Amino acid sequence: MKGMVGAVVSAVAIIGIVVGLFVCTEKIPAGYVGVVYNMNGGVEDEVLTQGFRVVAPTKKVTLYSIALEQSYMTDGDQGDSPDDESFEIPTKEGASLDVDVAFSYSFELTEVPKTFTRFRGQSGKEILKSFIKPKMQAWIKEITPDFAMIDIVSKQRGMVNATLTEKLKERFAKYGIVIDNVALADVRPDEETDKAIKEKIKAQEALETAKVTAEKDKVEANRDKEVAEINAEKAKIEAQGKADARKIEAEGEAAANKMISDSLSDKLIENKKIDKWKGDVPKVQGSNATIVDVGALEE
Repeated sequence: MKGMVGAVVSAVAIIGIVVGLFVCTEKIPAGYVGVVYNMNGGVEDEVLTQGFRVVAPTKKVTLYSIALEQSYMTDGDQGDSPDDESFEIPTKEGASLDVDVAFSYSFELTEVPKTFTRFRGQSGKEILKSFIKPKMQAWIKEITPDFAMIDIVSKQRGMVNATLTEKLKERFAKYGIVIDNVALADVRPDEETDKAIKEKIKAQEALETAKVTAEKDKVEANRDKEVAEINAEKAKIEAQGKADARKIEAEGEAAANKMISDSLSDKLIENKKIDKWKGDVPKVQGSNATIVDVGALEE
């Protein structure tokens, strides 16, 4: 009997330990951390990381995502809420546009104990619903009046999204919340506004095409002008080269003639005449209308 009682007690103790461990074990999913609240000492500084963790019954664990979570505020099935979370935003012109918003967020690892205290023990999912989404909507409405309606609807929306992301990052960072990206996923103007926007976009595209064409013509005109200037300069250089060559040739001839002229003295000229005379005399001589045939006299 004693053996049976001991075995039963042991079995009950083992079962109690197993149940106790099961009850006191917390699973921290991948990408999450757990903030531990001790009923006897408040929030613990050290957070629990991924895996199974044994936690005393007097402690409570609250989960926060430190990996990026994607969230949507839409009127369709893509949203992470059954409610219609789309909303209207104002524009620079005072018009309103119905939009869907997509954003990604996480919680700053080093700030999660403060986040727990700041939001009074709410979990990350609860903070998303009670704080992040309402603030996201309110702050976007404060920023969009800086932009014209056509910028929000047209290809310039990427620039609008970049501005939203930058400004909302700064605002949420004060609360230990990291915003990675914010985008106006869908913009739905009313029928009249949509028609006006399309006409304006068409006019802008025509204007851009005209600007591109004008710039192209300008480039081609400048190119033709440069080619003409180059050809003119080339012709000028060639003409100058020919003129310089003629000048050099003329100067050379003049110098040569001067050298020849300077070398011919009167005596030298007479000597050259004598060198060239073969002793011949004129066959006919005379003056005062008297002509003598020298050849006949010699005979």
